[in-house]
Amino acid sequence: MKKQSKSTERKSKTSTNKNKNREFVTITYMFVGMFILMMGYFAYFQVFKSEDFINSPYNTRQDKFGEHVIRGSILSADGKTLAETIVDDDGSETRYYPYGNMFAHAVGYDCNGKSGIESMANFNLLRSHAFFLEQIVNGLKDEKNPGDNVITTLNYSLQEAAYNALGDDNGAIVALDPTTGKILAWVSKPDFNPNTIAADWNDIVSQTDGENSVLVNRVSQGLYPPGSTFKILTTLEYIRENPNYADYTYDCKGSITEGETEIHCYDNSVHGTEDLKKSFAKSCNSSYANIGLMLDKTSFAKLCDTLLFNKAIPSVYPSQKSSFVLNENSDTSATMQTAIGQGQTLVTPLHMALITSAIANDGVLMKPYVIDHTENYKGISVKEYQPSTYGTLLDSKEAKTMQEFMSYVVSDGTGSKLNGQSYQAAGKTGSAEYSNVKGESHAWFTGYASTKEKGSIVVTVIVEGGGAGSSVAVPIAKQVFDAYFNN
Repeated sequence: MKKQSKSTERKSKTSTNKNKNREFVTITYMFVGMFILMMGYFAYFQVFKSEDFINSPYNTRQDKFGEHVIRGSILSADGKTLAETIVDDDGSETRYYPYGNMFAHAVGYDCNGKSGIESMANFNLLRSHAFFLEQIVNGLKDEKNPGDNVITTLNYSLQEAAYNALGDDNGAIVALDPTTGKILAWVSKPDFNPNTIAADWNDIVSQTDGENSVLVNRVSQGLYPPGSTFKILTTLEYIRENPNYADYTYDCKGSITEGETEIHCYDNSVHGTEDLKKSFAKSCNSSYANIGLMLDKTSFAKLCDTLLFNKAIPSVYPSQKSSFVLNENSDTSATMQTAIGQGQTLVTPLHMALITSAIANDGVLMKPYVIDHTENYKGISVKEYQPSTYGTLLDSKEAKTMQEFMSYVVSDGTGSKLNGQSYQAAGKTGSAEYSNVKGESHAWFTGYASTKEKGSIVVTVIVEGGGAGSSVAVPIAKQVFDAYFNN
């Protein structure tokens, strides 16, 4: 019995030791696995993410690079220098913007903080990829290395045309390539001179009305009632709910009354008998207020959510969220106003441009970007940025339908000033009331144009207090289209 007991005891110890060894091996493998994962993430961070963190505007240490590097230049896609650092004989450096106000919000400024490309590409501009022997020699001589240059997607000729077209009016113009997301022009007014912003700073920041500050980038931060440009979304929702949308008819008498709410067409125009396509082309408020009363408000809100309302839009510049508040509890007045782009709906010009881009690109939205590549001071490429897809906002069939409707706006509707050009244009006009004073409205246009040779370009225009989109915003858009296709 004792021998059996000892044998059992030995087996028990052996089993216990095996269990302990198994636990030890398991724990060892776990730590080895965690170490491998940690090293893998460290390598991934170094290759793919470190630049994003270093280049964050919240990283105040990156400007330390300026102690050893002369800030690089910012150039347009067609080779124009938009910002450069001039070094005097005594070594003092001055940031110079050759075109002053024209690129103010797109390129930004580099004092009292940073904005625009000066901010988003700060790290790129303060890096030097000069030949390493040259950097060593400069270090021994206690001289700074030349920083890398940032080549943007901005088109100088297009920017100039957009800037001049907006003239002395306040507002915004943005032009995009819908197939790539490249930002081609970016104008916001009122603007500022980045060459004198240090001297002007106290006057700028002392402005009491923050919304009218020259520092507000209206393309991505200006929130406006969309007016009739919002009928793009109302139309999409009606089409989704009504497969037989081609059978829609309405007899416009210049106004519509429901309960205590009365909606008038622009200038009380009487459009007569209309189908959906003609209602869209003529921008008939009465017809669209009628359509609004027919829509499922919950479904409408879901559509607007899909089209990026109430959420952050893809933007390389700081941007505001557009707002859509209609819900199943909204009353008749709010429903009718919302359907024609009034009420509490607010949108940024960039957001309208992105919706238009998705339509022009058969439903697919490309992420907008403004830096094409970086290169060292001798022109050798350092890093290239490629187009990337944000997502599908509407299916291709819906996009084709909206393309047809927006083309009809140009051929037979409020966008007729774009008809008969060397390019094929499509779009939607808008006149958005913003006060209780009759006749005070912002002028809108959002649309695109294309040719076989040059592809497509999206242009969105808003003129603050401009009045009718058809008579004010459309001619401005035409100047931008002309500059793009006719140069």
